[in-house]
Amino acid sequence: MGDGPLGAIRTSDQRAAIIVGETGFPPRAPFLLSLLSCVGKEQLSRPGGAGPTPAVLSPAGEGVRTLREVIERVRPYWLHAFLLVYTAILLVLDARFASFWPQCGLGVLTFAVLWLCTRRLEPAQRRQVWLCVVVATGFEVFGSLIWGVYRYRLHNIPLYVPPGHGLVYFFGITAAATPVFQRYGRRAALVVLAACATWAVAGLTVLPIWTHRLDVQGALCLPVFAWFLLRSPRYALFAAIFIATTDLEIVGTLARDWYWLPAAPIDHVPSGNPPSAIAGGYCVIDASVAIVIIGLTRLGKLRRYFGKVPETEPSAEAA
Repeated sequence: MGDGPLGAIRTSDQRAAIIVGETGFPPRAPFLLSLLSCVGKEQLSRPGGAGPTPAVLSPAGEGVRTLREVIERVRPYWLHAFLLVYTAILLVLDARFASFWPQCGLGVLTFAVLWLCTRRLEPAQRRQVWLCVVVATGFEVFGSLIWGVYRYRLHNIPLYVPPGHGLVYFFGITAAATPVFQRYGRRAALVVLAACATWAVAGLTVLPIWTHRLDVQGALCLPVFAWFLLRSPRYALFAAIFIATTDLEIVGTLARDWYWLPAAPIDHVPSGNPPSAIAGGYCVIDASVAIVIIGLTRLGKLRRYFGKVPETEPSAEAA
């Protein structure tokens, strides 16, 4: 078969022509000849004249690789995601039991979660979180029991609320180390501010159609929240606070664990349930913690114990 002697080595072009002749491919398909010629040259160039073809991922393999990439991207946020989910489940359970002793059990559990979370922090930051629990409890007593701008179902302060404030503070101080703030800096906080402003505007225009509440109180909190985000070097903390408080306020009010009065006592300012930019109020609480820390660090013996409030956030760029 062929013109050369038996056993003679043929070139790749000759082999391609023989294959075409044996398979009956029409000679007017030059692209097939070229393709077979390239295949023959590639095989001859490998040791032994042949070798394994490059691996090609199947659709299932591509899906696995994509899933792994997604997991790697979200891995730095796993603890923050857990806290958001835990908060929602906690508030739903409180609504489900709606009694004092189960509420106390949820409080003990939340204290335990806070303790476990703070084990990840440096000792000075850990003490700052627990100081926030004390300071926030004072604000809760004033806002709920004295002023009465919002009220809990059992007309008390649930035991899970003080450690819940600690978790919000923990959520905020650890947010600066996440990739989104490391990469985008203050620009990421501006996106959060835009979302808060949109909610505040909707609370004055669109949402009253469904809620039958004009959210003036939320709109008044917006400038406070904006000031902390735009002027403070701890913008990552305050931006993260908006995310955490939006989660707990929406779930808590929908579950009727607490409710905001339609009009605040004394000043009679109309309010949404919850107010849109109430994160500004939480920012005041957490800023009060910073003020207390600054005051304590002026005392030489407590400087090392509480550490100091960082002057800058560890972000890649501050926009």
